Amino acid sequence: MRIVSAELRTFRTTVRRSLLVRVTGSLGEEGWGECVADDEPTHSAEYLEGAADVIRRFLLPALLAVPDLDPAGVAPALAHLRGQPMAKSAMEMAVLDAVLRARGLSLASYLGAVRRSVQVGASVGIADSLDSLLDTVDRHVSAGYARIKLKIQPGWDLEPVRVVRETFGGGLMLTADASMAYTPASARHLARLDAYGLALLEQPYDADDLHGHAMLAARMETPICLDESITSARAAIAALRAGACSIINIKPGRVGGYLEARRIHDLCLAADVPVWCGGTLETGLGRAANLALAALPGFTLPGDISATDPVVLDGDSIAVPDGPGIGVTPSEDALEAFTQKG
Repeated sequence: MRIVSAELRTFRTTVRRSLLVRVTGSLGEEGWGECVADDEPTHSAEYLEGAADVIRRFLLPALLAVPDLDPAGVAPALAHLRGQPMAKSAMEMAVLDAVLRARGLSLASYLGAVRRSVQVGASVGIADSLDSLLDTVDRHVSAGYARIKLKIQPGWDLEPVRVVRETFGGGLMLTADASMAYTPASARHLARLDAYGLALLEQPYDADDLHGHAMLAARMETPICLDESITSARAAIAALRAGACSIINIKPGRVGGYLEARRIHDLCLAADVPVWCGGTLETGLGRAANLALAALPGFTLPGDISATDPVVLDGDSIAVPDGPGIGVTPSEDALEAFTQKG
């Protein structure tokens, strides 16, 4: 495929602003990608307006210069441009969608999916009160989600986890996500979470603190999962060799795209390390693509892929789109209604 044109749209949902990329090939192939950067560079270095600028000024011209672009060629074509994994992932996703639509092949099949549906979980943020937390968890459990993830931070950790565990019982798969909110000085405190039978504790320390995570992993019975630390297959190998985790959360946007995400999956599968697919409040486009990734054999834990149009929860699972490309397209009416910048 040769890209001949591209369009970027920034639009607002009720939750956040999103950036979509649409590319068109020389033979009329069309594909969509989604950039998962936030509005501000607080959680990661990338931010939405910056990603849009990088795509327009650098990534798109680099890809326009490639006469016969295959999805596997996107990363090499952009390798001379440092960083920007979320912007690069959006471009790779759009190319994947366009090329696979032209071939009549689904993203799930292309990646090597082995499941027609995947179990999914819901993520619950910091609540205003314990009562509010229990109401939210109850709503997700009643909907059928296979796993509940509780966001924790200093001052909101042991008590909410205890209350949820005691209220919903030991049969609920429960995890906690610290999002780098703690330091190694909190190790003794975090070890008290062992009492609540968590399936994993996600990213308690800074992304670059593999030693601290390894020390905590040796101390706790609860498995340590890394998320922000996993930015590439090389980073995953370093984390596993350091003993910093025994579970990995793979986010395509964080690692630069779905093909790098598959490489991380493959090395973890070979090492018998469980992985799961994290979410970054994607639209239905990004969630459809994440479902294709989560259908690979090594994804043995429910992912953060909650239902939103057009992906629908059926029991505790969501069907993997089997149409060409990512299997879904955005509603033009919705795009027109919510687009803020074209």
